This record gives sequence, C-alpha cells and structure tokens, in this order.
Amino acid sequence: MVGSHPSTEEVWAWLDLVPDPEIPVISVVDLGIVRDVDWDRGTLVVTVTPTYSGCPATSLIALEIEAALAAQGVRDIRIETRIAPAWTTDWLSEKGRARLEEFGIAPPQKAGGPDRCPRCGARDLERVSQFGSTPCKAQWRCRECLEPFDYFKCI
Repeated sequence: MVGSHPSTEEVWAWLDLVPDPEIPVISVVDLGIVRDVDWDRGTLVVTVTPTYSGCPATSLIALEIEAALAAQGVRDIRIETRIAPAWTTDWLSEKGRARLEEFGIAPPQKAGGPDRCPRCGARDLERVSQFGSTPCKAQWRCRECLEPFDYFKCI
C-alpha cells in the first residue's frame, strides 16, 4: 500500500477471518495466537505465539496470515514469533470457546476435563485417551449418547 495504511482495527478484523489450520471453525484471533498488530515505518508487524513451541502448523499459519493480508492490499508484512509468555488456553476468546463446542469439541476447563458433552450436554463422561487428533486435544466419550469427542486440553 502506498501512503496511508489500514488501521490496526481493520487488520484485526481481517485476521479474525483466518482459520486455524488444525481446527478451522476457530480463527487465529479467537485461538489467541495473534498477540499484537502494529505498524513499524510502513511495515505491518503481526506477532504470533504458537500454541506450543513444536506446533507443526506454525509456518502454515504465518503463510495464511500473509496471504489474507496481501489479499487486502497489504504488501509489506513481517510475522514475528513470540514464545514468551507461552500461549495458554486462557487466551481463547469466548467466541472461540463457543465455536469449538458448536463444532463438537469440548472447550478447555480449569478442572482438567470437559464438564459436559458438546453433542448432547450430558455430564456422564469418560476419558478414552489423553491424546487426540492433534497434540492439544484428548479423546473423550459421553456415556449418555455414546459419542466420542475431542476435548481441547488446558495448557
């Protein structure tokens, strides 16, 4: 962009449309991994904190962010990765938590496990495996509807 550039509010809105590649019903903003957006002498700097240091989607997320911003006309972009403080599930937005549950993934709970089935709402649950489809999820099952579901683990 020549001359003026979009406001940081506009950039945040555009980034809110970038889905997480592992859980596409939630945006990178709602996931809480976009930590900051700021302009530095004409360069848009987007600071990202991966969900964990070995997250295999980190490079893809950076590419998706760059592509989304380039589609809006932003040409000079720098993605900075910040690993401290470490990402925590406390950074998930309320909208993101609701979207996870609507998609059938139980959002993280401080108690260390889901409080209800995201499919039927029952509370009689059992953990099947501490490891789910991605490292940040565990596999649980509802004893009422008998459906398995992912639980987004607290980090």
